[in-house]
Amino acid sequence: MLISDFIARFEAGLARLEQASIQDARRHYDDLCQSFAPADPKGMTVADDYVAGVPVRRFCPAVAPPEQIVFIHGGGFTIGSVRSHHGVAASLADQLNREVVSINYRLAPEACYAAMLSDCINVAQVVKPIALVGDSAGGRLAMDMAPLLNKAMSNQPLLGLIYPPVNGLTEQTLGPDGPLLSRQDVVLCLLPLCPALNSPCLTPAPASQVEVLAVEHDPLTLPLETTVARWRAEGVQVGYHHAAAMVHGSLHGHAMLPEMQNAWQDFCQALRSRLPR
Repeated sequence: MLISDFIARFEAGLARLEQASIQDARRHYDDLCQSFAPADPKGMTVADDYVAGVPVRRFCPAVAPPEQIVFIHGGGFTIGSVRSHHGVAASLADQLNREVVSINYRLAPEACYAAMLSDCINVAQVVKPIALVGDSAGGRLAMDMAPLLNKAMSNQPLLGLIYPPVNGLTEQTLGPDGPLLSRQDVVLCLLPLCPALNSPCLTPAPASQVEVLAVEHDPLTLPLETTVARWRAEGVQVGYHHAAAMVHGSLHGHAMLPEMQNAWQDFCQALRSRLPR
């Protein structure tokens, strides 16, 4: 698939959300994202469950070590679920050869950011993951929960971030508009839901080992690259992976988009190389 075809198909799907109720919009978004997902890897077991009262979906390869990964989906804090990111979580479990626990945290407007963060922390404190991986808004949640988990767990989890929003996002610091995510989307939708994004304070390094995946056409990439450079200067071990010509959300089409697939595999292999053996 060409990236232009992916964008056109995704934009057409998003147009259905504009006049829908929030519940219908969430269902449409889940169906849209799932339409790009490949079949589950052979031998993988998928099961819905509850951890600490929070719904989760477990993805377990046929043969895997006991350590687990926590995955936090994206969707701008208002949409997205374990269904929308099923394909991403299944691929992550397959490539890391670990069970992945995908969290179905509460969403806005019903829940505030603190409640979303609480859901994720409560699950992680039970699972005790060796890594946290977050996509977009889920990447921000992973960044904010990692330091809190570091205080409660003896082993600091590895952190994987997929085009997350960092602090200090303004019209001056954002990069150019990108398909599927504009500067206006960030300013009007993301910033009001996560107060820290408005903070002029520099985003602190959330972990001692971080792998980052970004895409070329995304207003979040420029501030993210600036933050990665600062973390590296501070001595944090940060791997950075960049998908040329790709857009925010194109991870859903990783099985169809060669550039995204290559960057995704590089990101996953870098994570796997840092995991305990």
